Amino acid sequence: MQTLLPFDQAVRARHSVRHFLAKPLAQETLISIANDAQLAPSNCNTQPWNVHIVSGDKREALSQRLLQADEQGLHSPDFSFDMQAFGGAYGERRKEQGKTYYQSIGIARDDLEARRAVVKNNLNFYGAPHAAFLFMPSFGDNVRTAGDIGMYGQTFLLSLAARGLAGIPQTILGFYADTIREFLNISPEYKLLFGISFGYEDQNAPANQFKMGRAPLNQSVTFHD
Repeated sequence: MQTLLPFDQAVRARHSVRHFLAKPLAQETLISIANDAQLAPSNCNTQPWNVHIVSGDKREALSQRLLQADEQGLHSPDFSFDMQAFGGAYGERRKEQGKTYYQSIGIARDDLEARRAVVKNNLNFYGAPHAAFLFMPSFGDNVRTAGDIGMYGQTFLLSLAARGLAGIPQTILGFYADTIREFLNISPEYKLLFGISFGYEDQNAPANQFKMGRAPLNQSVTFHD
């Protein structure tokens, strides 16, 4: 049996990886990760996640379909997303992340063609051999259900980290919901929130040489007694 990292190490080892080795995970490992994520909490134990994991030839074909959809401008997000809506400290953190990432891979701010290629690499799952798509049913304003999907996603990511594996949650994959639903034959009643590309980290890749910091605790947490 594989030895897993204890929680305090796993939660600190987890980080978003943007370049993976092509080596696939064993099927029993995929099942173990999915079983861990299945234990995520949810409102009233509704367990609203509907997760689809692609690997192998299916993964390759879906990547090609997504690249084609992007070239044709076929964007079909189920949920809105506006990066410019983040104001104040949140917007500054967003800008700092982008600046740090592009600097780490040696792409200048005005190199629009290279930046476009970087964005399209999302649709190749950053070379990861597996991608999980987190779908959800639609209830009310969807906020509570989306929160449940977020907790599922974090549990999934921590399960990866505990096994010495890596992943990255990708909002951009949710921008092609119709394409993915059609390709995987998923009912329109399920809405795509985001995807997770995952596998073995390429530890030598420049894109993986930086780690984003976190704000001081007193900027986020207030203790009352």
